[in-house]
Amino acid sequence: MANNLDSIWGDGSKRLIDPPEVQLRNAIIDAGLEAPTEVILDGKIHRFKSGTKGRGGHGDKSGWYIAFGDNGIPAGKFGCWRMGLEYSWVANIGRDLSPHQKMQLTRRMEEARQAREASEKLMRDNVSEVVERIWSDSAEATSDHPYLVKKKITAHGARVTGDGRLIVPLFNDDGEMTTLQYITGDGSKLYHTGGKTGGSFWRIGSNEESHIYIAEGYATAATIYETTGVACYVAYSASNIPSVAGQLRERHGGSKRIIVVADNDSSGVGKSYADQSSAKFGVHVVLPPLDGMDANDYLLAGHDLAALLEPQEIKLDWLVDANEFSLQPAPMSWDIKNWLTRGLVMVHGPSGSGKTFLVLDWCLRMAATEMEGRDWCGNKTKHAPVVYLAGEGHYGLRARVAAWMQHHAVEHIDFWMSKTGTDLNTTEGLVKIIDNVRALPEDQRPKAIVVDTLHRFLAGDENSAQDAKSMLDSCALLMEEFDCTVILVHHTGVSDEVQHRARGSSAWRGALDIEISVKPGKNGGPIEVIQRKMKDAEMQESLFFDLKKVDIRGWRDEDGDQVSSVVLDSVSKPMTSTKVVSKVEEHRKRFERAFHSAGRVRDDQGRPHVTRSGMLDFLTGPSIGMSESAAKKAVQTDSSRMIGTLLDAEYIIPFGSGWSATDGAFIAILETQVND
Repeated sequence: MANNLDSIWGDGSKRLIDPPEVQLRNAIIDAGLEAPTEVILDGKIHRFKSGTKGRGGHGDKSGWYIAFGDNGIPAGKFGCWRMGLEYSWVANIGRDLSPHQKMQLTRRMEEARQAREASEKLMRDNVSEVVERIWSDSAEATSDHPYLVKKKITAHGARVTGDGRLIVPLFNDDGEMTTLQYITGDGSKLYHTGGKTGGSFWRIGSNEESHIYIAEGYATAATIYETTGVACYVAYSASNIPSVAGQLRERHGGSKRIIVVADNDSSGVGKSYADQSSAKFGVHVVLPPLDGMDANDYLLAGHDLAALLEPQEIKLDWLVDANEFSLQPAPMSWDIKNWLTRGLVMVHGPSGSGKTFLVLDWCLRMAATEMEGRDWCGNKTKHAPVVYLAGEGHYGLRARVAAWMQHHAVEHIDFWMSKTGTDLNTTEGLVKIIDNVRALPEDQRPKAIVVDTLHRFLAGDENSAQDAKSMLDSCALLMEEFDCTVILVHHTGVSDEVQHRARGSSAWRGALDIEISVKPGKNGGPIEVIQRKMKDAEMQESLFFDLKKVDIRGWRDEDGDQVSSVVLDSVSKPMTSTKVVSKVEEHRKRFERAFHSAGRVRDDQGRPHVTRSGMLDFLTGPSIGMSESAAKKAVQTDSSRMIGTLLDAEYIIPFGSGWSATDGAFIAILETQVND
């Protein structure tokens, strides 16, 4: 194994992939941290300066990583103790991992987690004892401290060290002191070495009856409390505001009005994190109207801070009068007519089915600046920039894009790709994506963001409704922030029975505006693209495609051999023999009779439904008279069996403990018979 890996990133001009040490350094930098000069893959905890120190401080080694590089795929974890950040990392080896390598990787990640937790607990215990002792041994600050005089605030319980520095505490949600912030007279700030700031805060004031405030810094929070008499929580940094807001929302529920008073800094960072808190936790945002000012600056400049902070009367801007609403036309805006509109879209299929080729074909047609025949399968297609978040297979993806552009004679695309994956359903991952998209030129802001694959961008379990909700919330925020479509590329199982639905929690399907499945062709047949859900428009008939090989001009591998890829090529619907049609019709009629025999049951989506037990009862009953063993064979999903045939023909889909009718014409027949 080691020799094989060495050949990928060994010395020489033919190297295709960066060495794992370089990959890990780049991953740390991409996470917004300063990276160590040297990276060692020895399975031990290493600390480094993360670049998250307070202004004017000396810096401490709050960054950490642990990485394994021997006897397997290089992998590990890294993060920042102070900010509460943690990321997983796996080296790119230019190919998919084998099952054995995946098991080995899982074991290594668990080892890294245990090592990190043990090291962090030891450090936290030590820091907690030290900062509590410093705090208890320090004197209460007086109003003549240079920093308090400068900011024109009182101490509110802050203390002062023997060398004259002001100190303010940080607590977690359990009330445990996590670290201290030291403030000099000129405003330079430094956190206690090894302490944690992420998720920590301090409350100034106790009045929380009507509403509460959150601010970035101590002086700002003190100013807000002194102006309003209402409690204000110090988050200590803009990036920590979403965490504090989430804790307060969980504590108070929906009854408490939470107001974030953001700094109006020139970078827009304060507003960005405040807006994220608003979208995720329903907080209100107040921003000083003048650039470069926080609430303290605004007051000291002579402006009316009390008026700015006064909670505004809630306006009726969400509920609308249906009498007026119904008079307004609401035409759908299509990116690809009949197939892709603004909303949440999922494209799913088993591994190797061609789902990525389908999504790429959509997106590259949209992204092409000039293209003859832009329309997709006769459906009008708009030009729009695209951001493609790729969690794996970057080398292969580059080849696919190059092949597509060559095949369609396209010279330029408004198309942006991520270098790595990230956990979209975490604050850190979401912020990373939003910040990078915001950094794009205005005319390159995407109208479609692709997440390929969902599994690679999800922290947690795809079967968990809670983890699914956090991912869906992040997608909703992206759609709102950029007025765009979000396309999730996801897997199904391999068996025929489960290829009709996405893998994981049922929450995925419920949230979708459009659901598309990609079904691999059988016996060399074409790929079938099937609409499973179209929320606000009529369902379209399935489309069929082959994969066409393209030799990419100028692309050679390390041996000088031609590099090729494939592109999607539309084909006609395959012919179905009379014999097969007759068999399908026979099985369809049996399903109809079983539906009526079982009492015309419906699933929770209102579709005609037959349970497995109901079907067995019908088949073994007097109408059909099958033996029990023959009936059990008939309900198997093999293509030669009754249920398998109906599944292949897309008349029904598996649902619950049985099957539900999904074909529109079939449902219409059943509905007509019910009404009769």
